[in-house]
Amino acid sequence: MQRTYGRDRVEFGRVLAFSDGLFAIAMTLLIVAVGVPDIADGDDISDLADALNDLKPELISFFISFAVIGRYWLAHHQFFSLLEKADQGLIGLNLVYLAFVAFLPFPTALLGDYFENPLSITIYATNVATVSGLEVVLFRHAYRRGLFRRPLTPDVYRYGTLMSLSPVLIFLSSIPVAFASTTAAALMWLLGIPLGILGQRWKPGGADGQLYGVGD
Repeated sequence: MQRTYGRDRVEFGRVLAFSDGLFAIAMTLLIVAVGVPDIADGDDISDLADALNDLKPELISFFISFAVIGRYWLAHHQFFSLLEKADQGLIGLNLVYLAFVAFLPFPTALLGDYFENPLSITIYATNVATVSGLEVVLFRHAYRRGLFRRPLTPDVYRYGTLMSLSPVLIFLSSIPVAFASTTAAALMWLLGIPLGILGQRWKPGGADGQLYGVGD
């Protein structure tokens, strides 16, 4: 029997504090990969403008990844707000999840420097798909171990699982596309927006209260 820690226990709070700190560091490190242009004559406007234009891929990668990590932080925050307690298994899985979040600045830097190389798209998409997949693993573990404050009905559980799996499918599907066009592959990542909107129409009754705490 795994030891569990209620929301009022210091262990639960430490897990949240550590997770939030890691998210903050990962988001901050994204900008480190975007270096200030080094030009011979800092007073030359055209040279600086050209150098800044060369940074466009790095800046685009920064904002994409900032939005991606920000989305994962919001989802992680929402998930833990629904928990009544955490067990050692969940804490261990959370560490694995955070490891791949912490790794994201590296493929982001690759994406900025080698956007036209399909391998950089592959590494980035695989990393993001893994993080989304681990969200499903955390969700499933909490469901099976009865860690939620409000028990989930089977249809709400299936809905939550499918919604978490959609980014996995989108990012993995973009990998073969990248070998034809890296731009098209990156645009595929935006499919998560309409899918999220459509997903709201398929939401089963009681999902808002069980998954988002609406009505608490």
